[in-house]
Amino acid sequence: MAKNTTPTALISVTDKTGVIDFAKGLADLSFRILSTGGTAKLLRDAGITVTEVADVTQSPEVLGGRVKTLHPMIHGGILADRSNESHMNDMARMDWSGIDIVAVNLYDFAGEAKSKNLTLDKAIEYIDIGGPAMLRAAAKNHTYCMPVIDPADYGDVLKQWQNGAPEKAFRQKLASKVFAATAAYDSMISAYFKEALSPSSADDTWPATLSQELKLSQPLRYGENSHQKAAFYYPVTTPPTGLAAAKFLQGKELSYNNYIDIDAAAAIVADLAPLPAMTIIKHTNPCGTATSATLPPHEIFAHALSSDPKCAFGGIVASNITVTEEAARAMCEIFLECVIAPDYAPAALEVFAAKKNLRVLKSNAVLESGKITASSVLWRSINGGILAQTADALSQNPSAWTCVTKNQPTATMLADLNFAMTVCKHVKSNAILLASGLKTIGVGAGQMSRVDSARFAIDKARELGHIVKGSVMASDAFFPFRDSVDLAARAGIAAIVQPGGSMRDKESIEAANEHGIVMMMTGIRHFRH
Repeated sequence: MAKNTTPTALISVTDKTGVIDFAKGLADLSFRILSTGGTAKLLRDAGITVTEVADVTQSPEVLGGRVKTLHPMIHGGILADRSNESHMNDMARMDWSGIDIVAVNLYDFAGEAKSKNLTLDKAIEYIDIGGPAMLRAAAKNHTYCMPVIDPADYGDVLKQWQNGAPEKAFRQKLASKVFAATAAYDSMISAYFKEALSPSSADDTWPATLSQELKLSQPLRYGENSHQKAAFYYPVTTPPTGLAAAKFLQGKELSYNNYIDIDAAAAIVADLAPLPAMTIIKHTNPCGTATSATLPPHEIFAHALSSDPKCAFGGIVASNITVTEEAARAMCEIFLECVIAPDYAPAALEVFAAKKNLRVLKSNAVLESGKITASSVLWRSINGGILAQTADALSQNPSAWTCVTKNQPTATMLADLNFAMTVCKHVKSNAILLASGLKTIGVGAGQMSRVDSARFAIDKARELGHIVKGSVMASDAFFPFRDSVDLAARAGIAAIVQPGGSMRDKESIEAANEHGIVMMMTGIRHFRH
């Protein structure tokens, strides 16, 4: 690289957004432009004077393009500390010049390898080596070499140089963005390697370090309460999924609590798919859920609403089927905060439009295909750290349950028990849920005593005029004592489904037999804290 006093920018980008205007702006500021391959051709075709890196280093691209910029002349120009006399003496001795800007973004590993589900031997061709090396070097030496990885920063970079010496804080901001981006890039590639391992060689233990780069989706008005700040982020290592990929159709902006409740609502109807289902959520707990393979959407909603119309006020509705005009009209008869569904009839959206504050979202998160898998990692922050666990994504399988009582379930009873346990796993522990006719009629959530949850569910069902006699009960965990079974018997409940596993299971089974109640054990607990 011939020594010169003009500023130099090295530009080599995968994402060509805005790069021509950026390079023209730098040329107007008397920058010399260095570039490689496709970027060099694009800029040259746009009438910009470009010097190929290979012409400067006198070292052609080799190994099919794997080695382009990995050269001491390039990295010396990037890393030279111009306040360090020894560095500058080395630069003079080697007849090298400094590089003032490195504008690079990385091979699109997510868009190529991940989205196309390439095998590892093909995916590795999309692992960028030279790009991260140059960016990290520039970020380390950001005082003298400005690292630019995001096309959204091009305009601000030009303004900084137009105003004279770029500000130190601006350089630090760009450096921070580079290190965050390269860390996320490496995390994505690491995950790809882990997924490529055969089941016999995969390491099933938790890694010593976990990293996750998150991108700001939007700041929120406030958190759980008005004095708390909040924002919604999503992982940048994969294409947006779940609520991050939802299409916001109308209404006020979503709040922190809205997101929490919508996520809970979507999970319930996704769990019930492919059966058509709707649920109404308040504070992450279902106050009404119903499913039917034969009823139209507005009647499914009516069944869900009838479970607890009072608590449905101000609730969140999730549907795993298209919302029809009739269903939309039924929903608009009460005050709701949000509705989320995979799709809407055009007439339904016209109905919703009259409720300008009602938030309406279109998302596949409510479908079985968008459901969290058992390998997904869920995160929760606590004071001083982060808890991680795999998702409770096990579907109910009544054929694997054990009937531990003399009385056996009918087919109709078993369908209600399956529905009840599917919804119960989404209720805060201690959780007891009553169901009849594939709809909830009573929910007891979050009580410190399981019998209190059972009592609350039964009392609530009676208060709302539901017929408890002949209904079924689901419990998210075992009964520590027989008192809940005795209470169920007095209410006329016909069947119970529970995980089992208590040292007093025998007492609960005896109680069920005494009262003629069917009891099924699943062997799987579903605590939800």
